[in-house]
Amino acid sequence: MPPASPSSSSDASASKGFPDPSTGAPAGAATAVLDRPERTEAPLVLDTEPPRTLRFRDHFALWMNLGVSLIGFSTAATVLGAKGSELSLAAAVTAIVAGTVVGTAMLGVAALIGARTGAPAMANLRGLFGTRLSYVPTVLNIVQCVGWGVFELLTIAAGAQTVAHTDGYRWLFVVLAGALTTALTIWPLGSIAVLRRFVAGAVAVAMVYFTVQLGRQGVPDPGAGNWHGFLGATDAMIAVSISFVPLAADYTRHSRTPRSAFWGSFSGYTIAQVWCYVLGLMALLQSDGDPNRIFDSFLGVWAGWLFLLVLVLRETDQSFANVYSTAMSVQNLLPKVDRRVLTGGIGLLITVLALQIDEFTDTYTNFLGLIGSVFVPLLAVLAVDYFFGAGRHGWNLSADAPSRPLMVLPWVLGFAVYQFIAPTPVAGWWTDFWTSVQHALHFTPQEWTSASLFAFLVPALATWALTALARRTARS
Repeated sequence: MPPASPSSSSDASASKGFPDPSTGAPAGAATAVLDRPERTEAPLVLDTEPPRTLRFRDHFALWMNLGVSLIGFSTAATVLGAKGSELSLAAAVTAIVAGTVVGTAMLGVAALIGARTGAPAMANLRGLFGTRLSYVPTVLNIVQCVGWGVFELLTIAAGAQTVAHTDGYRWLFVVLAGALTTALTIWPLGSIAVLRRFVAGAVAVAMVYFTVQLGRQGVPDPGAGNWHGFLGATDAMIAVSISFVPLAADYTRHSRTPRSAFWGSFSGYTIAQVWCYVLGLMALLQSDGDPNRIFDSFLGVWAGWLFLLVLVLRETDQSFANVYSTAMSVQNLLPKVDRRVLTGGIGLLITVLALQIDEFTDTYTNFLGLIGSVFVPLLAVLAVDYFFGAGRHGWNLSADAPSRPLMVLPWVLGFAVYQFIAPTPVAGWWTDFWTSVQHALHFTPQEWTSASLFAFLVPALATWALTALARRTARS
């Protein structure tokens, strides 16, 4: 089947329930629901037009909540560095700010594309790769989201045990967290409204309280004057921000305007993640750099348990995002299946898995990181093709969108660049392979060789070259 013309692409998109991809404007019934947003919810199946009810404040509240995480507090250790070679406090904070801004700008681009097309994240890849080829990243995203969903339930249970001062009842906390997560996914737009009206304010109060209380105790600076490892820390923060890229459009497809989707996600997530990691850094330094004792700093302040409980309960928005986006990804494969059936089944699945797993092994955590490295170059290819390539005239997002195998090449190239610079230690043979390639090319990673940035820039340039070549071929 030949590629659709700009007009036919728009018609196909609209017939499948998405707005006109060439303009980003809602089509048909979407304009009608703007007058009664309280009666709308997310579509049950993929080929139904999404209601456009989310404003800037909704996006800001959602992404502010997603930017604050119990995992973020404890992983501030990845920014600070190993004990004995810690970054200075100034260097660590600068890395947090710089990495978050760069990574969240990429997140904002993904959010913007979702707002314009009205399609979920994985369905947008139909326009980039064609429907059948889009199944490859879709399956990877399903594995990633399920893995992180399980990880979040384990984190919530551990946080609840900390607040309750008990090592028992883990199963109960997992079941309760799984049930609440699943309930949130049944009414996703309603859940986002609850986050904006009630949860965001409570989280802000808790964050302010902990910031003031920990700040009053003073923050040691064991790495005073040390900026060695600054770019590595910045790269880690970029990777954290980009982790939400394959989920962003699942929510911003409901945005009233692309502008509010971009600025709401960018500002909300940037402020929250910077705040979260800086607060985590303060708590970590007051715990002698031991990430396993980081919550002792929170519990050590007056009424700390109460405000920590707020953050533990809020963590369910992380598991909500992972479960709901898993369902959105599955709908790219099974577009006629009711999303409520999918989210119910996925919520049950991650709950059962969390009950069976005490903790993630380093191998599996690294495996999730490996999948995550897939989406840095994927975003580069997606953005360039959407704004400068085929997307300028409207992607074909229908179920029979033709395959575009040429677009796979820059994506694979970007993945190879990422692993060449910073091999993910999933297995000895994998690391050995990329290390041998480095030796063969006489390459030694330097502090300035950011895996995330180079894995974005190289496929972006390659995709731009392909689009330019395609235009010249079309003219001749």
